[in-house]
Amino acid sequence: MKHGKKYLESMKLFDKNMLYGAAEAMKFCVDTAKAKFDETIEIHIKLGVDSRHADQQVRGAVVLPNGTGKNIKVLAICRGEGERLAKEAGADYIGAEDMVAKIQNENWMDFDVLVTTPDMMGMVGRLGRVLGPRGLMPNPKAGTVSTDIFKAVKEVKAGKIEYRLDKTNIMHCPLGKASFGVEKLLENFDALIDAVIKAKPEATKGQYIRSCVVASTMGPGIRINPNRVM
Repeated sequence: MKHGKKYLESMKLFDKNMLYGAAEAMKFCVDTAKAKFDETIEIHIKLGVDSRHADQQVRGAVVLPNGTGKNIKVLAICRGEGERLAKEAGADYIGAEDMVAKIQNENWMDFDVLVTTPDMMGMVGRLGRVLGPRGLMPNPKAGTVSTDIFKAVKEVKAGKIEYRLDKTNIMHCPLGKASFGVEKLLENFDALIDAVIKAKPEATKGQYIRSCVVASTMGPGIRINPNRVM
């Protein structure tokens, strides 16, 4: 793979074979974000679990103290009082049957997160084939299916992110923008890591966090010492 000049220059700032502490890695991450846009800082965590087994699933959600730096478009599917509460909380789109039909018939997807109430899941469930592959299907573990629609929308708008494993037992999450600076990114990092550690399945054997890498959108990956994280 060929890399650009800025990427190669960034590689000279740190030792790719070293395992760094979180603060040091975050500083390198910010320093290597050299694109003309405000790059997202991402984290990739490999866990010592087997997600093929139900008792080793790791999934949940956490509100990042400093948000993600992205304006999240929220669709709230609810009825009655829920519509008023969702609007108060800042939902961008609100509806029920009309919104479900819009997604089904027009393949409309102009939102980042779908939040709903338990009584609407029968209707929303029909969208599984459309929403599932895109990771947009609401889930109680992620807090996107809730009886408290106001709180659910408010948390998403404030910077709530979902963490879950892919097929290779790695989770990929945003930590914020390079412009946040090291301190705010570290606060977000700590909040996410704490949540992941608390979600450790009882069936897990051996080392839980196998590897941890942070990188800016266009920058190289910087390895964090997993033992120091734990």
